Amino acid sequence: MRTVLLTFSIALLTLGASAQWALPTDDVPAYHTAPPAPGERLPPIPTEAQLRAAGATLPWQLQVYALAARVPRVLYQLPCNCRCDRALGHASLHSCFSGTHGMECSTCAQEGVYAYRMTKLGKTPAQIRAGIAAHEYQNIDLTKAL
Repeated sequence: MRTVLLTFSIALLTLGASAQWALPTDDVPAYHTAPPAPGERLPPIPTEAQLRAAGATLPWQLQVYALAARVPRVLYQLPCNCRCDRALGHASLHSCFSGTHGMECSTCAQEGVYAYRMTKLGKTPAQIRAGIAAHEYQNIDLTKAL
């Protein structure tokens, strides 16, 4: 009985001591909770020519940006699970597509395609955020983006 109590006590102490190192479960990447203000201009999404000049060679890279350019205000309201908000200071998924990061990162690219598809199905940005949080974008094959 003493051994059981001692083992249980050690287990509780270990669990309590390690709890401070656990990752927070509410750690959501950066995004905007509302669309841009009326009249606010978002940074432009690069054109095909600009992407080619930046080194895009794969068809999916150009396709993903073409889709992103159709839903910039939705992308503005979505987080990016590659955590570029930490590494690059991005404020939302739109930031990934206002530069070349979206053509280099499959997570951003898949989320961009997912956002476009869900928008076309009538989903709201909040519903799309929930899908991104559930990693529903991960099954998107970028070679068949359209």
